[in-house]
Amino acid sequence: MNFKKSQFLPFFFSIVSSVSFAQSSHFNDLLDAAAQGNADVQYNLGEMYDKGQGVAQSYEKAFEFFSTSAAQGNANAQFSLAGMYLNGDGVTQSYEKAFEWFSKSAVQGNAKAQNNLAAMYYDGLGVTQSDEKAFEWFSKSAVQGNVNAQYSLAMMYYDGRGVAQSDVKAFEWFSKSAAQGNVMAQYYLAILYDSGQGVAQSDDKAFEWFSKSAAQGNALAQYDLAVMYYDGRGVAQSDVKAFEWFSKSEAKRGMAAAQYGLGIMYDKGRGVAQSDVKAFEWYSKSAAQGHVDAQYNLAVMYETGKGTSKNTILANEWYLKAADNGDAMAQFNIGNNYLYGRNGLPKNRTQALKWFKKAADNGNVQAKLVLAGLQ
Repeated sequence: MNFKKSQFLPFFFSIVSSVSFAQSSHFNDLLDAAAQGNADVQYNLGEMYDKGQGVAQSYEKAFEFFSTSAAQGNANAQFSLAGMYLNGDGVTQSYEKAFEWFSKSAVQGNAKAQNNLAAMYYDGLGVTQSDEKAFEWFSKSAVQGNVNAQYSLAMMYYDGRGVAQSDVKAFEWFSKSAAQGNVMAQYYLAILYDSGQGVAQSDDKAFEWFSKSAAQGNALAQYDLAVMYYDGRGVAQSDVKAFEWFSKSEAKRGMAAAQYGLGIMYDKGRGVAQSDVKAFEWYSKSAAQGHVDAQYNLAVMYETGKGTSKNTILANEWYLKAADNGDAMAQFNIGNNYLYGRNGLPKNRTQALKWFKKAADNGNVQAKLVLAGLQ
């Protein structure tokens, strides 16, 4: 059973400030202090209006107080004001203004602003795209303990963007972020343990971190966790648990690989009652998303009438899709169908030789033998 790894998700912006609100039983006293130029009180009033805590929620009033405080140099207000420009809350959305105010806050050492400034450089929002500047600001934020910046910095080391590629440094920063609960850092830490990149290979540690990420609802980790249960790597083999986690992954994200996994489980009756009809259903969903192994298995089911009505025309369509996607056995079957004029294909020796050669180049032994005989 060939399972494939999944891909990573985007960087995280930090939006919500963690600064506590000023406490006062007399709201008018806060307004008076703000009017007298107290930047901290202005900031706190902005937070109260932004969140609707103790007052009627108002982005317009929040923007007013954040602006007044930010103009006096309050780093937290500058961060919050930038967030309002970023999202268009209470003001016309502007990446350029968001960048301006994240910059002011970041140079004062605000870790969340540094993270967001880095993300804007990374994506080229409001500023010319620059991997090097993104790396610089993710680094500043990460060393202050910002969990999202630690994950993003790890990804830059992992991909070699803005810095020399280093699995060792990626492992270091994924570890820091994962320890703080970042779901994607936990996932990539598991990937590194699974593959032995930047750290000694360990099925047990891979299972541990896939489990942590999966428990937070990460569909990618849920899929990989299912594969580990299916194969019995890093954990006692369990078809029941494999089926459980394939199901969770599919339900969360509709992943083609998870759908294929469910098809396999129903097809073989592993972890669930055997059902050709359910296997056909899940292979169909996965194949429609381009999963090559599912496309091949679906073709076989149409050709044999297993789980569905026999239909050689549709069988050939799915063999062709799988063959075009590089499946060697599908390529061999297409070659056979052209050679003998089967499943709706005309007899065509030239086409047969073409597909046999593709299959042989992909390592299919049967195709090599047939080619030797035909040539």
